Amino acid sequence: MRHAILGAGGVGGFIAACLAHIGESVTLVVRPQTLALHPPKLQLESPYGNWTVDVDWSASVPPNDILWLTMKATQLDSALRFVTNLESIRAVVPLLNGIDHLQLLRSKFGSGRVVPATIAGEFERVSVGHIVHRTPFAVLNFSGKGRELLQALVDRLRVIGLTCNFIDDEPTLMWGKLVFLAPIALATAAFDRTVGEVVADPTSRAKLEASVREACAVAQAESAKVDAEAVLNLFKKSPPAMRSSMQKDVANGRPPELDAIGGPIIRAAQRHGLTAAVTEELMTAVARRVRSGDSD
Repeated sequence: MRHAILGAGGVGGFIAACLAHIGESVTLVVRPQTLALHPPKLQLESPYGNWTVDVDWSASVPPNDILWLTMKATQLDSALRFVTNLESIRAVVPLLNGIDHLQLLRSKFGSGRVVPATIAGEFERVSVGHIVHRTPFAVLNFSGKGRELLQALVDRLRVIGLTCNFIDDEPTLMWGKLVFLAPIALATAAFDRTVGEVVADPTSRAKLEASVREACAVAQAESAKVDAEAVLNLFKKSPPAMRSSMQKDVANGRPPELDAIGGPIIRAAQRHGLTAAVTEELMTAVARRVRSGDSD
């Protein structure tokens, strides 16, 4: 199939390299002013292998079978201006953090073409055309509605090492990632510590655990099948040196995805009459670091 990837950062580069490695046609879409900077080959360093693959680069979204959206949630509105040929796209697969983007995408592309999906792992663009996958895992979860179109592709991605699943229940798919992502992103960014350092320190660990329980209570109220103890066990298995993308954004002076990651928990808690006080506290701490320019 023909794949267009809008968002050429760590996640987009990782997806592009994996797709190209298994023989798919891949075009990465970037801003016109940066097009000339991108090399014809993409390099990936990963526990799955070190690959150098051929990809195309474009300043506009070409006709494609699957449009992958891999930008930061803060960049979605501006990125969608690149998409003008809606009729040529068979499916849109968003790998953005958060939940609220799905409503926007369904209004633009139609609900039938949007395949909700999530990705878990640490992926970083260390230079133009050079992606590093740091975690020993990469997990892609897709809505069950994409099974017919994506099953053959998923089978081939599994062969090279990715963990891929279809999840029929959308609240469980989307909240299942958020109840893990939000606490770890907010805690690592608020305390400016790696996952291992957050877990090792009693104060930050207590905030992490409390935010997990808040997020899971909210997710359950939203009809998601999640379990706080299972999420907490995942942190124990996570690489201690892992850093969240929010932590990296704050450290590098980039706008963090505070509303996309923490906002759905706060808003859903209000809808259901629940508390999310620790989540709000961590969001406030991250925002304070951003305002103060604290990247040390």
